[in-house]
Amino acid sequence: GLAFCYGLLQRVSRSFSVVIQQLPDELRHPLCVFYLILRALDTVEHDMNLPNEVKIPLLRTFHEHLFDRSWKLKCGYGPYVDLMENYPLVTDVFLTLSPGAQEVIRDSTRRMGNGMADFIGKDEVHSVAEYDLYCHYVAGLVRSAVAKIFVDSGLEKENLVAEVHLANNMGQFLQKTNVIRDYLQDINEEPAPRMFWPREIWGKYAQELADFKDPANEKAAVQCLNHMVTDALRHCEIGLNVIPLLQNIGILRSCLIPEVMGLRTLTLCYNNPQVFRGVVKMRRGETAKLFMSIYDKRSFYQTYLRLANELEAKCKGEASGDPMVATTLKHVHGIQKSCKAALSSKELLAKSGSALTHDPAIRLLLLVGVVAYFAYAFNLGDVRGEHVVRALG
Repeated sequence: GLAFCYGLLQRVSRSFSVVIQQLPDELRHPLCVFYLILRALDTVEHDMNLPNEVKIPLLRTFHEHLFDRSWKLKCGYGPYVDLMENYPLVTDVFLTLSPGAQEVIRDSTRRMGNGMADFIGKDEVHSVAEYDLYCHYVAGLVRSAVAKIFVDSGLEKENLVAEVHLANNMGQFLQKTNVIRDYLQDINEEPAPRMFWPREIWGKYAQELADFKDPANEKAAVQCLNHMVTDALRHCEIGLNVIPLLQNIGILRSCLIPEVMGLRTLTLCYNNPQVFRGVVKMRRGETAKLFMSIYDKRSFYQTYLRLANELEAKCKGEASGDPMVATTLKHVHGIQKSCKAALSSKELLAKSGSALTHDPAIRLLLLVGVVAYFAYAFNLGDVRGEHVVRALG
């Protein structure tokens, strides 16, 4: 069961496979299984060959199958077919987890499945409030549940769960970042588009969401894109407040790496018409460099501040005439302020130059992990992650 879970994890999400390696030993199995359970749930949601009268009840009752060693389903595509047809192997590992971890996973799966079901059959997302709610269901809930698992393990303090809204905002930020980046891929999805850009935003710039694919509408498309980025940044600004609460270095890195990747992705997407023409993504070399550079809170805040500064430069330069630029800058300045305050705090000043950040063994471990990641990436190419991968990084 474990061999199947970790083997499939690398097939469906190389990024999360690397992130999970940052975790302490006692958290790797629960997070690996949790991820695959949510990916299975996500596979049901995204299988357009399942009629809604079958899909909706299945999403609402998916959590009931977590303890059934015989349950499996034929659906999905590519490696997800393997996941669903061999799902009893995932169940076998799930049943070895502690009762507390099982309950957190079961409850999160129940709430997420019901949230997904509520959005099935909707032609579009109308309001920003609906958009926030969807991102809460498929990403914010996950981050909150993961925080609970961290605390239950004894490796983090109770205040991490008490501030659950912070973890929720971290999840919403990552979800929205990928929803923005994947505009073209999602709107061209067969047999029907799966779009979560809210009409309350895009309706200010076009008659139809698909109009942004037309190069003749590039100006309006980019203005809408910048509006979407600005909306995502408000979650980033709030979610940053969870960082001071994290204590365990492995947990810390598993949370910080996705956040840095998220902000870098938004920086690349902002004011970039290429979002409507193809895929906007980080170069593999840059990804490797960021993986290597994030090893503690200080390095995180330094990198985050640099990315926020790059976004500020875009706002004041090429996007200076954008209708939303003042609001965008307000959120960017909030991020910069938080990073600068953290870097000048007594905690980080005291830890500056600590053995942790310069320990050759730790740096070697990071290097080995990154090399393994990119060797795998170049050998197998890209496997697209669906919406739940956005939740976990």
